[in-house]
Amino acid sequence: MRVALVVVGVIIVLMGAVFAGQGMGYIAGSVMTNDPKWIWIGGAMVVVGLALAVGSFRARPKKA
Repeated sequence: MRVALVVVGVIIVLMGAVFAGQGMGYIAGSVMTNDPKWIWIGGAMVVVGLALAVGSFRARPKKA
């Protein structure tokens, strides 16, 4: 379960980075290109993904 949460967190971080890159205009070809709203949404996704990945990695495993 911990590995799955880390993977999901990393995927969220990557998606957030793409959204932020499109919002800043570094990645063209989307409706999100040069729209500052997506910089904030992508940044928030990066923070949430990092918190999920690090939090699940640092969580103690349950004792049987």
